[in-house]
Amino acid sequence: MSTGAILWPQRSIERALAPVLPGFSVEVLPEIDSTNTELMRRARSGHMAPVLLVAEQQTAGRGRLGRPWRSAPGASLTFSLGLPLAPPDWSGLSLAVGVGVAESLHPEVRLKWPNDLWLGDAHGERKLGGILIETASIGALRYAVIGVGLNVTAPHAAGLAMPAGGLQELLPGVGAAQALVRLAVPLVQAVQAFEALGFAPFQARFNVRDVLREREVSVADAQGGTITGSAHGVTEAGALLVHTTAGMQQITSSEVSVRPLHARPGPAAGQP
Repeated sequence: MSTGAILWPQRSIERALAPVLPGFSVEVLPEIDSTNTELMRRARSGHMAPVLLVAEQQTAGRGRLGRPWRSAPGASLTFSLGLPLAPPDWSGLSLAVGVGVAESLHPEVRLKWPNDLWLGDAHGERKLGGILIETASIGALRYAVIGVGLNVTAPHAAGLAMPAGGLQELLPGVGAAQALVRLAVPLVQAVQAFEALGFAPFQARFNVRDVLREREVSVADAQGGTITGSAHGVTEAGALLVHTTAGMQQITSSEVSVRPLHARPGPAAGQP
């Protein structure tokens, strides 16, 4: 799909969100290194008005832990929402964002702590997208940049640690622009609800979509340490609960890698 074929709904999204985000704008760029990086550059130079920045292609897109994020025009949706934010507690923001995105897309979109969106069916589990949140204190304000990357079509799996899936598997024919229409307003609503109330109202909604719940998992930290146990959802503060031989552990650091130890089995033969 060529970039010229995408008709982005900037004005309709701006009209929908202007009443709750004064000064809000939507901007679409054909190419940039990273929408998160660009909004951080702008914020540090004094441009802190609420903005949703879409890139049809990122040349240096990245995910959590510095991992590269591949994007291609029309085959993916990559954008960042930047705005001043002042929640009483930042714990669980990426989970709340995930809930808002997943609920706006499809009932079968699942969430993997702390920031991934997954698909899972008889064909196996695949990564649909990811969330990257960065913040900076600028003067008296804290500016948050919430980056979202979604596969519209599944990219080629060679070299990927996790098989990839695409949104069109659930919503045949949907394009990047239509996906943005679905999730832009619910995303902002989720962020504003989190700012006012924290993660607690999202806890049950996250647990319903949690792909790790009741599964054996491995948790590896940046220092090379690893623990294993069974995952039991998340707390009201967004910590992952893992029951280990040493008892129940609360995993709070986002600088860890959490993986299920075993693939979830598909339906038995002859079953839907």
